[in-house]
Amino acid sequence: MKFKSVFDIIGPVMIGPSSSHTAGAARIGLVTRELFGRQPKWAKVYLYGSFAETYKGHGTDIAIIGGLLGFDTFDERIKTSFDLAKEAGLTFEFIPETGHTEHPNTARLVIGDESAEMELIGVSIGGGKIEISELNGFPLRLSGNHSAILVVHDDKPGSIAKVASCLAEQNINIGHMEVSRKEQGQMALMVIEVDEHIEEHVLQQIALLPHITQVTKISD
Repeated sequence: MKFKSVFDIIGPVMIGPSSSHTAGAARIGLVTRELFGRQPKWAKVYLYGSFAETYKGHGTDIAIIGGLLGFDTFDERIKTSFDLAKEAGLTFEFIPETGHTEHPNTARLVIGDESAEMELIGVSIGGGKIEISELNGFPLRLSGNHSAILVVHDDKPGSIAKVASCLAEQNINIGHMEVSRKEQGQMALMVIEVDEHIEEHVLQQIALLPHITQVTKISD
């Protein structure tokens, strides 16, 4: 058996008793915040499988809220995230569900503020690693372990090629890429994981391309 890194063996530095239930949960919350672009004002967290059964005892709840506040897995403030959320004006609700999911450690986060809402499904796959499987109804596979760009665009010919060319001009290598759409010719989504750090000016260049409506970066 080969391991990609030491983290595959021992897991990341984390707060809490379980890498899947705490570190993974914190990472799901953090990626959700990054995709939203700011701290939400409210959050509804639907928990499935073992997340739903043990979320209080294993600290899954405080970890997710800590992530929504911008805390990484090693941040000691996760332990007091409920109190810090109250101070920050973030209200939240946890809702255990009994429905079947493909993975036992699954959370569906619905967050928002006065100007926008967002829905995301995240899975903690072990060792503090996660996978985002759905964003606002778009199916995707995003690990959250690499720098990534999410590009919302009109489903027009050449849109994907233009974004790929823009990254190539900046010597940014694409490690994984997925595209999806709800209907032909309507809104579509590119998910691009890359090997290099993404500078802000690269995002600005992509945002100026034809048919691009939104560009979001996730840090590794």
